[in-house]
Amino acid sequence: MAIRVDNTSYNGEVLERILTVAATGNELVEKGLIHVIPGVEKKTSIPRLKTGKMLQKRKEDPQVTDSKGDFSYSEQTLEPHDFMAFTVFNPRAFEQIWRKWQPKGNLVFAQLPPEAQNALLDALSKQVQFELGDHYVNGEYVDGTDDTKLMDGILTQAAKAKDYVLVDVSKADTMTKKLKAVRAAIPKAMRSNPDLRIIMSVDDFDKYDDELTERESKNASETEVNRKRYKGITIETVAAWPDGVIVATLCSPDADGNFFAAVNLQNDESVIQIDKVSNASELYFFKLLMKADTNIAFGEEFIVADFRTTPKFKASTGSSTGGTTQGGGASETGK
Repeated sequence: MAIRVDNTSYNGEVLERILTVAATGNELVEKGLIHVIPGVEKKTSIPRLKTGKMLQKRKEDPQVTDSKGDFSYSEQTLEPHDFMAFTVFNPRAFEQIWRKWQPKGNLVFAQLPPEAQNALLDALSKQVQFELGDHYVNGEYVDGTDDTKLMDGILTQAAKAKDYVLVDVSKADTMTKKLKAVRAAIPKAMRSNPDLRIIMSVDDFDKYDDELTERESKNASETEVNRKRYKGITIETVAAWPDGVIVATLCSPDADGNFFAAVNLQNDESVIQIDKVSNASELYFFKLLMKADTNIAFGEEFIVADFRTTPKFKASTGSSTGGTTQGGGASETGK
């Protein structure tokens, strides 16, 4: 159903386009690395079910005391926080751009066709999607008026987990050795999962690509880019991903991945408000209301190497850590 915005002549096709971009316009979503749950107004939970080992020797008359294994149910919470986009502009300043559709009359947007409307909406959507992409990865939520602390991103939420797998790559002096250590720390049950991905920054992949190119054979030349894979595992680069952090986890646009986001386009009848600032003013405004939050499902499926100068993933926080040997391998040790 088309979404109606009062006091403007915007049609549903144009509005649905900008709403989609605003809700999904970041690389985690565009590349299918995160499962987005729409329509969450307050909070929702990610249900998690784990089982213990259950097989045992056969008994002719098993008793309750012979029970082995259990079901452990827990939840991760997604609690979207409110934020908005608000900007004021003068439509007359853009008239020369739309020369073939020169607007007539006082209500500029009532006269402009969808192509002209989209020209202005695209400028807004590009900025919104750029900012959302960063918040989905690095965002931090803090009560108050700080416009940079709107929501908790994936890395912020994962750093709060008690059971992520931390890989020590302090002795690994190349990206290849770091990736070797990360792969060695991946639980064997995950290694053949088609949703397994290694996520890193663009700059870190460039370093890995250069290392491969410098080898004498079996790799791309300086005119080509090497395949984004390591030992059969697909590498995903995300523009907002910080340098010095490599993560291996399950990624999917469906619920079988490890990254989740909850979003809500608040008050559907007026989610995008476009109107005059006042009756006597020539100025118009855009106002876009949103809610969003992210989280991970299982910390033990989040394998991370954090070799930044000031790491946020620390051995004292994660309940499972991995350490590299001088040969670059990794071993898991429980706390």
